[in-house]
Amino acid sequence: MAGELSFDTPDAVRFVEARKAALRQLLSYLHNELQMHTALDVGCGVGYLSVFLRDLGLDVVAADGREENIQEARRRYPGIAFHHVNVEDASVQQWGTFDLVFCVGLLYHLENPFLAIRHLYSVTSKVLVVESMCAPGIEPSLQLLDEYHAENQGLNYVAFYPTESCLVKMLYRAGFPFVYGFASPPDFSLYHASRWRRKERTMLVASKERLNAMTLLQLAEPTRPWDIWAVQPGPWRMRLGRIGNLLRKFAPQARPHSKVAQKT
Repeated sequence: MAGELSFDTPDAVRFVEARKAALRQLLSYLHNELQMHTALDVGCGVGYLSVFLRDLGLDVVAADGREENIQEARRRYPGIAFHHVNVEDASVQQWGTFDLVFCVGLLYHLENPFLAIRHLYSVTSKVLVVESMCAPGIEPSLQLLDEYHAENQGLNYVAFYPTESCLVKMLYRAGFPFVYGFASPPDFSLYHASRWRRKERTMLVASKERLNAMTLLQLAEPTRPWDIWAVQPGPWRMRLGRIGNLLRKFAPQARPHSKVAQKT
C-alpha cells in the first residue's frame, strides 16, 4: 500500500488516542468485574485498536472487509490473528463467541448495519463496544449516503448513517438487554455538540449483563409508531392540511372539454 494511509495521518492517530483514553477506565472495570479474556475487533483497519486490546492482556482476533487492510495489519502486528471477512456476512460467526467485541468506526460504512449488529450480538458473550458516525435528528432513522473512495470507507462507497437513537434501538432489538452511553465521551470535538456544530459521533456499550460502571449511563430504547404521520400529527402538519383544504375549496373548477360539431 503505497503512500500514507488514511489510518496513519496525524489527525487519525490523535482520534485513535482519544478513543483509547476514553476506553481504558471502562475496560479496567470490565476486566475486573466480568473476567474478560477474549476479544474480537471487527472493522479493525490496520490494527490500531487490535494491538491496544492485546496489550491489555486479551486474546485478540481481528477482522476487516478489505483484504489490503488485513495484509497491512498482519505485516505490522504478526502476533494477532487477522481475518478478511465482512461483518454483514454470517461467516463472521465461525470463530464462536468472545467476551468483548469491538466495532469501532465501522457500522455507518455498511449497507446493512442492522444485520451486522445481529451478527455482532451472536458473537458477543458479554459486552459489545460500538462507535459510529451519527446522522442528524432525534428519531430512530437511517440516511443513505455516498462515500468517497479510500481504504477506510465502505466496500461499495455507499452507506447507511444511523441517528444515535437508531443505533440504540438496533442494539436493543438485536437482543441486548442493556445499552449504555458514556458519561464522559472521548475528548475529541466530533463527540460533543457546540454552538457552531452538532454532535457527529457516538460511542455506546451494549451488554448481556447489567453494568454498574460509573463511566456509563444506561439508555432507554427509543420508541416510534409505525404510522408516524397519522399518530399525533405536529402543529405545522395540521396547519398545512387546513391550508390545502381551503385552497381546494375555493379553487376554480376545471371545465370539461367539449367538441363543437361543425356543419359540412
